[in-house]
Amino acid sequence: MPIAIRPARPEDAAVIAGFNRALAVETEDHDLDPAVIGPGVEEALRDPSKCRYFVAEVEGRVVGQTMVTFEWSDWRNGWLWWIQSVFVAPEARSRGVFKALHARVVEEARAAGVVGIRLYVFEPNARAREVYRRLGMRDAGYRVLEQMLR
Repeated sequence: MPIAIRPARPEDAAVIAGFNRALAVETEDHDLDPAVIGPGVEEALRDPSKCRYFVAEVEGRVVGQTMVTFEWSDWRNGWLWWIQSVFVAPEARSRGVFKALHARVVEEARAAGVVGIRLYVFEPNARAREVYRRLGMRDAGYRVLEQMLR
């Protein structure tokens, strides 16, 4: 099963929004509003300063995705990339799809002079944590806190 990784394009927006909705239900039992996530993905794909999506294709069909956002670190005097919105279609799991996506992100990050890659994972998602560990990611010892304003 050859896996092709490429930057997402505007025509991928519906698939990405659908994957994001599936991800939210699967990991957090949360239903994302299509009227919010759809335009959010479209805006992200229009403006690469907000984020970058990468998709994995098998036989011309998108079967996985990840998004990268950017954080400036004054402590490290460099950019950190955050891996987010990771989703692999159930029928494509355990076939190296996320491994290929991760490798592409690392390659792009190195080429851009990025100093580190981070991600956050929903605590109960032990399967995902194990995948990330096998790819060389380690617990950084931080907790993510949030205050949603809308």
